[in-house]
Amino acid sequence: MNSSDRQQTIQLLVGEDGNRAAVRELLSGHYDVITDQSVTDADCYLVDDHTFPDHHSDLLERVEQNYPVFCPVVVIRREDSSRQLTLANPGEREPPLLVNEIVDAPIDPPVLFRRLDTLLTRRQQSLELRHYITQLKESNKSLEQFAYAASHDLQEPLRMISSYLQLIEQRYGNELDEEVDEFIEFAIDGADRMRGMIDGLLEYSRIDTEGGQLTETDLNDVLEDVRADLQMKINEHEATITSDSLPRVEGDPDQLRQLFQNLLSNAIEYSGDDQPTVAVEAERSGAEWQISVIDDGIGIDPDDQERIFEVFQRLHSHDEYEGTGIGLALCKRIVERHGGRIWVESEPGDGSTFTFTLPAIDAPRG
Repeated sequence: MNSSDRQQTIQLLVGEDGNRAAVRELLSGHYDVITDQSVTDADCYLVDDHTFPDHHSDLLERVEQNYPVFCPVVVIRREDSSRQLTLANPGEREPPLLVNEIVDAPIDPPVLFRRLDTLLTRRQQSLELRHYITQLKESNKSLEQFAYAASHDLQEPLRMISSYLQLIEQRYGNELDEEVDEFIEFAIDGADRMRGMIDGLLEYSRIDTEGGQLTETDLNDVLEDVRADLQMKINEHEATITSDSLPRVEGDPDQLRQLFQNLLSNAIEYSGDDQPTVAVEAERSGAEWQISVIDDGIGIDPDDQERIFEVFQRLHSHDEYEGTGIGLALCKRIVERHGGRIWVESEPGDGSTFTFTLPAIDAPRG
């Protein structure tokens, strides 16, 4: 039987002096009622304000164990109550909240049923969402494992093809005509590019599974390391790179270096005929930092600005620009692993601004 088809259970934690028998009779026609007076497994808990203190710790434990699945608790506020029991403001408390509804006695049945049905529907939706999230995680894990296995298994035959082509070139190079030499060169180049794409796919598949721990990281240090790694390319293109003072964030230093390296390398590579000028800027926006890499290069057509973050999406031929078409997809996945997002603003011929967000290290956690 599907979980959504079963009768939902309510545990009635009301004392005899709270008319437990009458409340049970009221509920029984609609729900599966549990009358045990020690907290057990149920979809919803109905308790009165007299017995609430006795069950408080057990209910709190049950609600916290269920989270993020919603586990509703409803309190009946009796007429003779001297206790001041009010609902917590969800905006002032981190979830989960213990008490979700307060119903005043004498009980108005339509009001009670309406509130219980709303809470139970919310619980069912949270159960289904949790199920879908679990399925999605398992599916993503399977896809990552497949991508890793397929990519890894393709490495050896490609290496063999490239090696034998090079052996043919070395051994018979003097005996082959110019056209055959050209064919062999094309084949070796194609094998090398394929190996680069496979390496990129392996890297992409391991962003989540083999990423390092997120620790407090100074982005100034990250950028300095990247500039050192790219120094030959910077000198070759006579590029100028400037930077604001960058913040400290909670991140994976290795992946953040990869993120900056891909963005700066692209900014230099796609500079057109002019000497590249690249600026790295940082701006605080609420609970996150916006980091922008701004270049004055060839720009990107607005119609292409979303698909460039997809795997193996290239806007230019290999004759125009080198690359595997996976660098920006890696950037997106790295940023998303850190809880941020990335986008580009650009017009052809007017340069590009790649902006990504990272949670501020002092931001409150949700």
